[in-house]
Amino acid sequence: MDASILIVGDHEFLASLSALTPDLAAFTLEVAPNPHEATPLIQAQQPDLLIIQATQPGSLDLCQRVKTQSHLAWIYCVVVDDRQPPAPNELGDRPQDDAHLETSALMMGADAYVDLWRAELQNKSSEKSDQSLIGAHVQAGLRRVQNHRELIRTNDILSAIALSDPLTELNNRRAFEWELPRQIHNARLRGMPISLLMLDVDFFKSINDTYGHLVGDRALQLIASRLRHNLRFYDTPFRYGGEEFVIILSDTGNQEAEAIANRICRLISDQPFVIDDSLDLNITISAGTASLVVQDDARGISLLRRADQNLLRAKALGRNRVVGGQESDAPGESGLGNPDPSPAHES
Repeated sequence: MDASILIVGDHEFLASLSALTPDLAAFTLEVAPNPHEATPLIQAQQPDLLIIQATQPGSLDLCQRVKTQSHLAWIYCVVVDDRQPPAPNELGDRPQDDAHLETSALMMGADAYVDLWRAELQNKSSEKSDQSLIGAHVQAGLRRVQNHRELIRTNDILSAIALSDPLTELNNRRAFEWELPRQIHNARLRGMPISLLMLDVDFFKSINDTYGHLVGDRALQLIASRLRHNLRFYDTPFRYGGEEFVIILSDTGNQEAEAIANRICRLISDQPFVIDDSLDLNITISAGTASLVVQDDARGISLLRRADQNLLRAKALGRNRVVGGQESDAPGESGLGNPDPSPAHES
């Protein structure tokens, strides 16, 4: 397994550990001489496994600090008791000390406790070096870390699925409702503008009624692709629902948002969409923009409402156009053409 191990201990401890567990060399190893110097390494590199010399001052505190931080708690901690074996006349006291130290280590968050002296005795009595007790704990720890990684990867995939629109491969409405408050917070924190652009495909119902829903679905896919490849890298498009899309325009004021909306409208209308070898569709969109103001709520509900109202105005004014501006201002309007007549109740 490709894994990283941080050993926290002095030179003698490292030498004893290397002699007992030569297969440690197969992993990416880092060494810190004490818990104080180990702390920044753990934060920066987040090793898969810690092997900590128990007699180092602060060793158990280090283990506890790791386990109480959610972004580090998955790291597997092995505490190694490196005290010298007791003299023959002291053998009766050592087991009690062992039990106390092991209990303390486990209570402070250690995943495993190993007595180096007993590990040495076991290693000498074993005919196979791969039966090292410390090596077995390392393998057990790395298996647990691997399981954790796979679980995180699976959760990430499931989260991505939950936030993605399967048809267009854009982020979906749930993702938008999570992302908009975050971007509003960041914009206010930095004192930067932010705008919304809402788009609606004109007369989309006619496409479904005339050519069928499969053609309608393909049209949405092509529209989403054209949007995705013609936005700035920091603008975020979402499929809001049906034939509606919404785009978060970061660091963008109202006039610039209207300019972007007009460019996108022309981008959609100027070039037909090739559905298949026998069908090209001329498609237009209507758009409404709105920019964040001081009175807007943190979730962006009022901002979204203004963009939606401007979109409705664009559709009422004949479609294939952009309406922008704030509710308190006279909205800007720009027509981009005369769309083919269709029933007024269609989108």
